[in-house]
Order: sequence, then structure tokens, then C-alpha cells
Amino acid sequence: MDAQDKRQDRPESKISKSQLRRRRIILLIPVLAVLGALFMPVSNLIFKPTRPALPAAKLADVVFAKAGPVMQHKCLDCHSDHTEKPWYFSLPVAKTMISKDVTDGVAAFDLTDALFGPGDFSQVQLAQIEYTLNAGTMPPFRYAAMHWDSTLGRDDDKNLRSWIIDVRTKRFAAPNVAPDFAGEPVQPLPLTVEADERKVALGDRLFHDKRLSSDDTLACAGCHGLDKGGTDQAQFATGVDEQLGPINSPTVYNSSYNHVQFWDGRAADLFEQADGPVNNPIEMASNWEQVIGKIKDDPYYQEAFAELYEDGMTEKTIRDAIEAFEETLITPNSPFDKYLMGEKEAITDEQRRGYATFVTVGCTSCHMGPALGGLDYQKMGKRGDYFVARGTDVLEADQGRFNVTEKEEDRHFFKVPILRNIEVTYPYFHDGTAQELSDAIEQMAIYQLNVRLSEAQVAEMEQFLLALTGEYKGVPLTEIEPAG
Repeated sequence: MDAQDKRQDRPESKISKSQLRRRRIILLIPVLAVLGALFMPVSNLIFKPTRPALPAAKLADVVFAKAGPVMQHKCLDCHSDHTEKPWYFSLPVAKTMISKDVTDGVAAFDLTDALFGPGDFSQVQLAQIEYTLNAGTMPPFRYAAMHWDSTLGRDDDKNLRSWIIDVRTKRFAAPNVAPDFAGEPVQPLPLTVEADERKVALGDRLFHDKRLSSDDTLACAGCHGLDKGGTDQAQFATGVDEQLGPINSPTVYNSSYNHVQFWDGRAADLFEQADGPVNNPIEMASNWEQVIGKIKDDPYYQEAFAELYEDGMTEKTIRDAIEAFEETLITPNSPFDKYLMGEKEAITDEQRRGYATFVTVGCTSCHMGPALGGLDYQKMGKRGDYFVARGTDVLEADQGRFNVTEKEEDRHFFKVPILRNIEVTYPYFHDGTAQELSDAIEQMAIYQLNVRLSEAQVAEMEQFLLALTGEYKGVPLTEIEPAG
């Protein structure tokens, strides 16, 4: 009986050992997985890429000396394509992922020249860095999970913020700003600009002269009315023969603060910009030979050009005069300017809260500087597909910067519009689809920042933006009368 029992027990004993081995293997799998998961971040702590040394001249600045190493060691992997990459960059999947991260990071702001070269940080770069600090997106979670020493500590955050304020105060603060606001991303406009008043007067006359168009019906002011916020307050501009243009007319006020002109940036400055509408078949449908032929016998022009230009009246001198005039189209003394200049009661508590929201949610990552924009290109629909949501066909004008460069990475990128006088520059966006300011605020928050604002936040931000309406020649833009 005992022998039979032993024979019956043997299969059970073999099954138990087999089960035990399986259990050991099952237990070993998570251990190996944990060890494998730890291998990458631990190896990143040991095998660190060599970082270029920060220049001694830049480290002599005590504020930068604290902030520079933070960017050097914790930001450079994604915000430079000219530095040594981690050891695993050669792995196929990792290389693809890292390359995309670097492309996106460099597109946001490239630290290479500003950190190691002779260049300085721009207002755009400072604003982008500040935005990532406010949003808590630097470094991204996926990167931080693989690089444990990349997370920004409290001192890192403090040092970067102090440095941003210091650079703004030293390099970008307006002469008329109150000391308390010298480090703000937005600065007041100057009350005056230096100009040759004779050229300005000539440019003013040309800007309002309908003879610049082929049929003598349309002046520059037709699409950029000084009584209409420097625009035509229409979705699309109307050219000669009632032809409808493909894009919304940007304001000419404060346009000298744009880093380029036109929505797609095809003109480097106001001098180049003045060439576009005259020759555009949909706008003025003319040319400079025709224009000169019509105005050359005008006594005022004959005298003015002879006095101001050695070459007299030419295409270049006409454009130069128009540029001189447009450079004077600044609109200072808005309520918010007065606030920044030290008049604490110039804006309401609601407008103060609106500005605070404007900064903290990230609007100043695009709309910074004296004109609150115009200094960069940004993709329309950076955080969501604006064109799908719009629900209409994507047209040539919607391609933006791509139409100039033919580079895929520039598709749907536009020059950031300036927000000065936005109260009177409706409708909004390059396609003029947002009729109400509150609607524009909500859409920008969603499609550019992936933020849904409350009704109170939208209302407060709208009130802040209304405080940006300034004056031209001492007259509020809401009170300017139409020209002659």
C-alpha cells in the first residue's frame, strides 16, 4: 500500500516542481523589467554627454552665472541640435524620438548661440522660457523619466526667473517704464519717435493718394484707415474693381515693431512692404512707372522730392517716404501704458487680473514686447487643428509662411499679430473669422495654448486688451475722424 502511494505521489511531486519553476520565472519577469527600466535612467546619470563650456564673459554676469548652468545641463538636449547627444541616440527608435524632440525644442527656442556664442537672448526666447516655467512643462515628463537629474528644482526655477527679469530690465525695458515694471514681458510705447518731419509729411500725402492705384480709386489708407485702427475693419480687403483679397488686413499702427511685414513675412521691413500693394493685381493693380507718370507733375511732389532726395522722384524715394511716415504711426498713452509708467489707477482691478491671466496662461509667449506681438512666427493651431474646427476649405492664404519658403515645417505659420488697439482692429485672425474679441480670446487659448478659460477669465482678459487702445497724435483711436 505504501509503495503504491509513493508511485501515485511521484507525478504530483513532478507537477509541483514544474509549477514552482513557472512561478519563479513569473516572479523573475517583473524583476528583470524593473532592472531594464532602471538601466536607461541610471546609465544617463553615469554616461553624460559632454557639454560646451559657458563663456567666461557671460559667466561674469552674476545673475546669468546661476541661470546659465541650469540651461546648459538641463535644457540643452532638446533646445540645441549642435551638441553631443546621449549614447542611445544611435538606437533606431530612440533616434527617431529624440530627433523629433530636438526639432520641436529648437523650433521653440534654440539655446546654442545665446548660451555659447556671441548672441544674446531675444525677447521671444525669454518669453518662451518663462512660459515653460509657468506651465511646468520643462522638462517634459517622458524626458524627465529617463533623465532623473533634469528636473528643475525650486532654486533652478528661482534662478531662471530672476535672470529673465534681469535681462528684460537691462536690455528691453522702455525708458519711460516705472521701475516696478521694468522686468515685465510687455513695455510701454514711447511717447514720440524721431523722424524727419518733411519726409513724414510727404509719406502721409502718398499714403492717402488714390493715384497710387491703377484706377485712382484706392489709396494705402483704403485698407489701412487711420480712423479704423489702421485696418479696414473688414474680413478681407477690397481692391480695385471691387476685387476681394484673400486675407485680413493687418494694422499699420505700430507696424514698425514687426520683425517682418505681411502675415507670411514676405517683406523684411516697411520699405519692402510698400512695394507689395501697388503691384498686386487684386489690390492696387498698378506699377511704379504708372504711379510716377501720374504724380510727377504735381507741384507739391515736385518740390518735396527735389528738396528731400538727390535722385528726386523714383520708386525707391516714394517707398522711402511712405516708410518714414509709417514709422511714426505709434499709439502711446493707452491706459495700460500709463499703468506701466507708474499710474497705478490707470487701469481697473479687473484689467489687472486680466493681465495676470494673460501672462500666467502663456499669452505672452507670443504677444510680448512694446507692441504685444510682431516679433515671431507661430503656427495657427499649435495645440489643436484650427482649420478642421473652422470647418471650411483650407485655402492658399491659410498656408502662411509655407507660401514663401515652401518648407513643410512652415505650413500654417504666420507672423504673430500685434495686440495694440485690438479694440478697433476687428475682425480677428488672418482669415477674419472671429468677429468678437471674446471669441478670439477663447479660440487662441484653445488652439494655441490648450487652455479652456472660464467666463470670468475671458471677461477679465478682454477688459485688459481694451486697455491697450492708445492715441495717435494725442487723440484716442476711438475718436479719430476719417481723413479728408
